[in-house]
Amino acid sequence: MAKYMDWLSTLGSSAISPANPLKNTNTINPDGSVTPGSTTTMSGYTIIKADSIDAVLSIAQACPFLDIGGSLEVSELMKMPG
Repeated sequence: MAKYMDWLSTLGSSAISPANPLKNTNTINPDGSVTPGSTTTMSGYTIIKADSIDAVLSIAQACPFLDIGGSLEVSELMKMPG
């Protein structure tokens, strides 16, 4: 956790919404049934402001969560009309 917090601190003001853990996750399966838990072992999100998706990918590649076998998904946040 200390390495993760150190990594977050290197993001400075580009981390608009850092370290948002998710809890009480349930998975809704294709047949509509609900399974308690997630398909991942740990989940959460951080919103990062950057000039390009490549810049964010580079930032994410330095995340220490990867050092313990974790994986990250990086997506672009879309603004909805209205």
